[in-house]
Amino acid sequence: MSNSVSTKSWKENVIKQDEIDKYLVNGKDFINEREIFDHLEKNQEPSKQRVRDIIQKSLNIERLDPAETAALINVKDESVWQEMYEAAYEVKKRVYDNRVVFFAPLYCSNLCVNNCAYCGFASSNTTEKRRILSHDEIKRETASVIDEGHKRMILVYGEHPSSDIDYIVDSINSVYSVERTTPTGKGTGSIRRVNINAAPMEIAKLRQMWEAGIGTFQVFQETYHRPTYEKVHPSDTIKGDYRWRLYSLHRAMEAGIDDLGIGALFGLYDWKFDVMGLLYHTMDLERQFEIGPHTISFPRLTPAAGSPITTDSNYLVSDDEFKKLVTVLRLAVPYTGLIITARESPEIRRQMYNVGITQTDASTKIGIGKYSENYTQQEKHEQQFMLGDTRSLDEVVKELAEMGLITSFCTAGYRCGRTGDKIMGLLKNCVEGRFCKLNAVLTYKEFLDDYASPETKALGEQIVKKEIEEIKNTKFFKDKNLLDKFEEYYQKTSNGQRDLYL
Repeated sequence: MSNSVSTKSWKENVIKQDEIDKYLVNGKDFINEREIFDHLEKNQEPSKQRVRDIIQKSLNIERLDPAETAALINVKDESVWQEMYEAAYEVKKRVYDNRVVFFAPLYCSNLCVNNCAYCGFASSNTTEKRRILSHDEIKRETASVIDEGHKRMILVYGEHPSSDIDYIVDSINSVYSVERTTPTGKGTGSIRRVNINAAPMEIAKLRQMWEAGIGTFQVFQETYHRPTYEKVHPSDTIKGDYRWRLYSLHRAMEAGIDDLGIGALFGLYDWKFDVMGLLYHTMDLERQFEIGPHTISFPRLTPAAGSPITTDSNYLVSDDEFKKLVTVLRLAVPYTGLIITARESPEIRRQMYNVGITQTDASTKIGIGKYSENYTQQEKHEQQFMLGDTRSLDEVVKELAEMGLITSFCTAGYRCGRTGDKIMGLLKNCVEGRFCKLNAVLTYKEFLDDYASPETKALGEQIVKKEIEEIKNTKFFKDKNLLDKFEEYYQKTSNGQRDLYL
């Protein structure tokens, strides 16, 4: 059988219609376009008092409803937006405390059967240099990522029979198998949690992924607007099936993966509609499983080889609009993590930390195999899109320290069973952030001692000192008898012991 025939046969067996239909309500999915447009139309020019009432609901860590979210989207007064920016940051601090979690993406393959109009991996893009990493190469890439100081990775794959579930499971195992002696020789470094960004799958395959030990499973809808979705995803491709993708995380939840990440690619359609789409996605997961997404992502279109739409779309999102949509998402789903990536410039990322970002990446290389090759120049024909920030992890950690923020490499929640309904309850009650504060200090101390430059270490030690003082003066830690254990673990970490968490 030729490769083209085998690929065609594989594609025909990917989508399981019964694993879409089971989640529909009276044959309809949860995106009601007319309803979304009505909310946006009926909630024009909200009064200041109404906006402030909505903000207070967010500050109480309650999810907003569609009408409330539409009202925030429609605010025109810049002074009111300033109130919203400040409230968004306050919500973030209440739920997640003073930290930003770091990760590194590893692109394992750019072979893809889809032909998305905005993607460098598109099957019709003949300029893209195609490659799939062997498992030895994945181990080499992982070693390079660990040597930067990372503890958490997200693996990314094109949709192709060569990178189907067996390859994904083997790549997860390859990443977990790598241990590196730290530069100081104090101990070993490793990736403690692997997250996955991959194509939608059937429940049986998702269950295999869960059993392999993943953290978060991400699938982005790209756009919730059907006509636009159909325009940029050809109907003769797997990704052309809107509902197969729309219910990918419902299937993941049924498979046992209770830590999920949703997202939209902003710039394909009106940002206001897609913010509403993300809210509706959250609501339906909560309705059917009582657990919403752990994270929401909001990448913007950036230039990609063979893709004119990435630079000439009528819906490209300005920096000002971007700040607003991130703020609305933080207020609309106050207990959910928000991820900004190295697609964005350093300047934009600095601004977004102040409106509620909880996760980001650094030292990012998205060319296949480029971490171990130690390249410094981006090549458009070797990656999915162009990055806006290619600084090292040390540089970005240093910048956060200058802003008074602590970098966290914590993965404790996954390993302590604080996922799904457990973590959602803790987040909504502003408790998870307390544990995260302790673990952020411990993992930050590891990074400062093992990987940081002298300048970053000096700044970081001041952040650690401030955080420890806050911990000692916080009633929660005294009441829960956590101070003694934390101080014990901090001392052991300072003496070279690694991977201690509460």
